[in-house]
Amino acid sequence: MNPSLNADPAELAKFSDLAHRWWDLDSEFRPLHQINPLRLNWIDGIAPLQDQRVLDIGCGGGILADSMARRGAEVLGIDLSTKALKVAQLHALEAQTPHLQYREVSAEELAAEQPGSFDVVTCMEMLEHVPDPASVVKACATLVKPGGWVFFSTIHRSTKAFLMAIVGAEYLLNMLPRGTHEYAKMIRPSELAGHCRVAGLTLQRTRGLEFNPLTQRYWLSDDTSVNYMFATQKL
Repeated sequence: MNPSLNADPAELAKFSDLAHRWWDLDSEFRPLHQINPLRLNWIDGIAPLQDQRVLDIGCGGGILADSMARRGAEVLGIDLSTKALKVAQLHALEAQTPHLQYREVSAEELAAEQPGSFDVVTCMEMLEHVPDPASVVKACATLVKPGGWVFFSTIHRSTKAFLMAIVGAEYLLNMLPRGTHEYAKMIRPSELAGHCRVAGLTLQRTRGLEFNPLTQRYWLSDDTSVNYMFATQKL
């Protein structure tokens, strides 16, 4: 791997080992399938996806990218996990998803290659897995057109998030593979807001994502103390 790439080889290996399970609704990726409609509708409600050029950074097996393409967007999904991308491409072929492409390239490399090329950029559950989140945020700002939208989702670095997202989800409920998240890499909303400001992105809306383990229900709320999303705009 290129040593200058903003990626953690251990993180890539972790997700590569699970790649074949991305589209198994009973696998470790079940939570991503369950929350995808909530995210998709939130994004589509703020920045209608029909006929837009969309970039999904850290697309993994393509759960969000595929659904955005089905909403009428022309989507490019990028990731640095070769195995996950192969799974995403295979699923797109099998499902005959229109207007969807995948590439193995970093956000920073693509930003140098195609600045100002996308109407909408999404970067979901990715920032907490890279060595330099600010670098990815800057690349997102470079990639989006003036007036375009950049959406982020990540996990708060808080005691509550540690208890729920790591202890609860990974160790007690076994909803996610153990070691999926590292507390030190989690990002406070104030930190992400700072990265956005420096990159020239204006924070327009925030949303929290909550989960009830008894009912197995997810919903969006104003509580950003664990999982949260940002809608930012390049003004």
